[in-house]
Amino acid sequence: MRRVVVTGAAGLTALGSDWNAIRSGLEAGRGCVRHMPGWEKIRGLNCKLGAPIEDFELPAHYTRKRTRTMGRNARLAVRATELALERAGLLGSEVLGSGRAGVSYGSSSGSTDALAEMAHVLLSNTARKVNATSYVRLMGHTAAANIGMFFKLRGRVIPTISACTAGSQGIGYAWETIRHGLQDVMLAGGSEELCPSHAAVFDILYATSTANDRPDATPRPFDRDRDGLVVGEGAATLVLESLAHARARNAPIIAEMTGFATNSDGNHVTRPDRDSMARVMRMALDSADLSPGDIGYVSAHGTATGAGDMAESLATADVFGGTVPVSSLKGAFGHTLGACGAIEAWLAIEMMRAGWFAPNRNLEHVDPACGALDYIRAPGRSLETHAVMNNNFAFGGINTSMVLQRFEG
Repeated sequence: MRRVVVTGAAGLTALGSDWNAIRSGLEAGRGCVRHMPGWEKIRGLNCKLGAPIEDFELPAHYTRKRTRTMGRNARLAVRATELALERAGLLGSEVLGSGRAGVSYGSSSGSTDALAEMAHVLLSNTARKVNATSYVRLMGHTAAANIGMFFKLRGRVIPTISACTAGSQGIGYAWETIRHGLQDVMLAGGSEELCPSHAAVFDILYATSTANDRPDATPRPFDRDRDGLVVGEGAATLVLESLAHARARNAPIIAEMTGFATNSDGNHVTRPDRDSMARVMRMALDSADLSPGDIGYVSAHGTATGAGDMAESLATADVFGGTVPVSSLKGAFGHTLGACGAIEAWLAIEMMRAGWFAPNRNLEHVDPACGALDYIRAPGRSLETHAVMNNNFAFGGINTSMVLQRFEG
C-alpha cells in the first residue's frame, strides 16, 4: 500500500478563508450564527437561524462563461479547490490533465435555487423557469463535476452524496484510491450552500435550535442546555498525493493521512447507533496501525442534537476512555452538512500543526448524559500531538472516521 500525504488544504467558512483568521475567531469565541430575516416568511419553519458566509465573491477570472454551470455550492467548492491547489503548487500544472489526477467530492445536494426551477415543472405544469444549466447546478455531483471541468481533470470523478459524511467520505475514498495506486493525486473534500430547506429537514425532526432571539448562544454541542443544530455553509478541499509523487516534485507536505473507515448502522435512518460509531473509530485506528493512546485530539461531529451528541460522546469514551481532548467546531460555524467533514479535517490539520486546539464554543455545563471526555473549554488549548482523529455521522446510519498525522519522513 502506498503512503498518502496532504500537500494542499484550504477552505471557505463563515469565520474566514485562511487559518490565521479562523484561529483568531475561534480564540476570541466568535460565532457566525445569524438571524435570517428572509426565513421569517416561511410558514411552519421554527428555526430562523443560519451561519452564512457573508460577502463571498469570486475573483475576476471566474468569468460568466466559466461559472454558468455553477450554483453557489459549486462556486464554493471550486474556489476552495483553487486555493488548495495553489498551496500545493499544482495550480496550472500538467499533472492535473495527465489522467493520474482526479476528484472525490461531496455535498448533501446540488444548488437549491436550481431545485426550485425544476420543481416548478411539477408544481405549475410549465418548464418556463428551466434553462440549459438547471440540472447541472441541481445534480448531486455538481461540485465534483465542476471541479473536474474547471481544472481540466482527466482522472476519476467520485461523487459522495451522503449528507453529513459527504466531505469525509470524499476524502476517505480519495485516500483509498491513491493508496491502491489507482491515481497519484486527488482533490478531495465537500461543500454546501445555506438554504432554509436544509433547516426545514431538521426542523421537522425537532432537531434545530429555536433560540431565534439569542443567535450568539447557539448551537451548544454537548451542553446540558443545547436545543438543536443550526445549519451553515462552506467548503474545504485537501490535495492528496502519493508520497512518491509528492517527493518527486519536491512538494510541500503538511500532513499524512494514515487511516480511514466508514460503516453503517444497518438499523435506523435517523437514530444514531453508539456501537457502530465506536466500531468505525476502531476500524480507522486499525487502518492507521495505531492504538487509542496514540491519538492526541478528536475532532467531534458534535451537532448539538440531543441523541446525536449523547451517542457520539459515549462511543468516543468507549474507544478512548475519558482522557482524550475533544471539541466540535459547529458551535462556531454551525452545521455545514456535506462540507463539515472536509472543513473539520482541514482545520484538524491546521490545529495539529499549530499545537493549538479550538474549544467547544458555548459549552458551559456538560450534559451528564454525554460521555465523560476531556471537552476543551474556552479559549482553547495548547497541545502537542502527532496524530488526530476526525469523526462524522450522517442520516442513513453512515459513519466515518479518519486519522491524520504529522508527516515524519
